[in-house]
Amino acid sequence: MSHFYVACELGAEHGRVLLGTLHKGQLTISEVHRFSNLPIEEKASRSWNIQQLYGEILRGLREIGTYNEPIHSVSCHSWGGDYMIFDPDGSLNLPVHRHSDSTLAQGMQEIFDRISLETLYEETGVTSRPGNTLFQLATEKSRRLHSGGQLLPIADGFNHLLSGTPRVEMSSAGATQLFNPLTQAWSERLLAAARLPEKLFPAIVPAGARLGPLREALAAESKLEDVQVIASCSDELAAALAGLPVGEEESWAFLRSGSQTILGTELNQPILSDAARELLFSNQMGCAGSVGFHKQIMGLWILEECERFWKEHDFDMDKHMLLHFAGESTPFESLVDLNDPRFKTPGDMPLKIQEFCRETGQTVPRKPGPIIRCVLESLALLYRKTLEEMESLTGRKITKLYVLDGQENSLLNHFTANALQVPVVVVPPGSGAAGNIMVQALAQGHVKSREEAREVLRNAIKIKTLAPHANNWGQACVRLFIGKEPVL
Repeated sequence: MSHFYVACELGAEHGRVLLGTLHKGQLTISEVHRFSNLPIEEKASRSWNIQQLYGEILRGLREIGTYNEPIHSVSCHSWGGDYMIFDPDGSLNLPVHRHSDSTLAQGMQEIFDRISLETLYEETGVTSRPGNTLFQLATEKSRRLHSGGQLLPIADGFNHLLSGTPRVEMSSAGATQLFNPLTQAWSERLLAAARLPEKLFPAIVPAGARLGPLREALAAESKLEDVQVIASCSDELAAALAGLPVGEEESWAFLRSGSQTILGTELNQPILSDAARELLFSNQMGCAGSVGFHKQIMGLWILEECERFWKEHDFDMDKHMLLHFAGESTPFESLVDLNDPRFKTPGDMPLKIQEFCRETGQTVPRKPGPIIRCVLESLALLYRKTLEEMESLTGRKITKLYVLDGQENSLLNHFTANALQVPVVVVPPGSGAAGNIMVQALAQGHVKSREEAREVLRNAIKIKTLAPHANNWGQACVRLFIGKEPVL
C-alpha cells in the first residue's frame, strides 16, 4: 500500500507544492507546482502577498486532487521570524510586514532598553538578530497587538488557513525569540518585559501534531477528502535537519550554504551557557525533541558581491569559469578574516579584499581567480574555526559534515573537507521537503521511529561524499587566526 503526503514549501523568493509517496519503505518526492513569491511594494512599505501565496498553494492542491489518490496529510514549512496576525473572527489582519533594516534596528534598540542581551539568551537560547519576531513586534502598532487576535509565524499561519486551527509548532516558536526551550512554552518573563499580551500567542505544539482535517470548503474545491493538516517542522531549517540522511551513531554536523552560512549540529538538550551566548550560537527545537544547535556566519555573500561589482564594471564572467580560475590559482597565497567589519557591508568587495591583504603584509590578489580562491579558502577556514568552537561547547568530536544546498560550488566543498579534515556529504536540494514529509509519515504512524525515517531517507537521497585529501590547512588556520591553535 502506498501513502501520500503533501509538503508546501514557502521560501522568501519562491515556493513549491510537492507530493511525497511512501511505498514499501521507499520514498519518492515529486514537484507538483512551483511559483514565485511576489511581495507587495508600496512606496516606503513592503509586505508579503499572502493572498497570492495562498492561491498558489490551492492551485497545487487542486492539481494533486486530479490524481485521484488517497492523500493522507498536508503541512507547510517556511522561513522564520515573520508572522501573520489574525483578528478574533479568524480573518487575516493585513499587511503582513517585511520590515526594513532601519525599522528593525529601531525595534532592537527599544527591546534592549527594557531587556538585557544576557536575559534574552538565558530565556531563549537564541542569538539576537534584527529579523527575529520579538524585534519586529517592537515596531508594531499597539492596536494590532491588543485587538484580541492571535499571532502565527508564516508556515503556522498557512496551516491555520488550511485547517482552521491556530497552533505554533516548536521550531517556528523558537525563531520568534519569545520561546523558552527549557520550559517549552512562551517566556512569560519576556512577554511581560516586551509588553506583549499573552493571548496574542496561541498554544505551542510539537512537530507532528495533528491540527485537524482540511477545511470543508477547501476539501471540496480541491477534491481532497479525509486529508489531515499536520504541523510538521514549520521552520525551514528544522525541516531540513529532519530530512537529512544521517547514519546511525554518527557524530555529525551540518552546514547550510547560502549568502549566509549556518553551521551546527543536533543535540538532545539546549546549551544556554555564557560561552554559547558569547560565541553567538543558537538553539532551536526540532523533530522528536531534538535541538538544532547552530551559528550563523559569513557565507557566499562576499563572493556574490565580488561578482556583482565585476558585472557592473563590464567584467561579467561565467561563474563556473571563475571557479576554474580559482582552482588553478596558488593555494594560501592570500587569506582574509571574514569577521572583519569591512566585509559585512556592500561596496567594492575586490578592493576591500585587496586592502586587507595589503594591510596584513600578504600578496595582494589582482585577478578574479586569486581573489575567488582567497574568499573560498578563507570561508573554509572560518568553517573550521566555527566547528572548533562548537566542539568545545558541546564536548563532541564531529566526524562527518552534511552540506545542504552546496552542489553548485564543488571547489568550496573540497576546501571544506580539507580544512575540517572530515568527510563532507553533499546533500541535494530538497531536504526541507523530505523532512516535512517524513514528520507527516511519523505522525500518521506509517513510519514507526525516527531511526526508521532516517533509513528511508538514506535509501531515497542520492548523496556525494568528499574525503579530505590534503592536511596542510592547519598552518593556514594558525596564520589566519593568530594565537588559535588548530585542534583538528
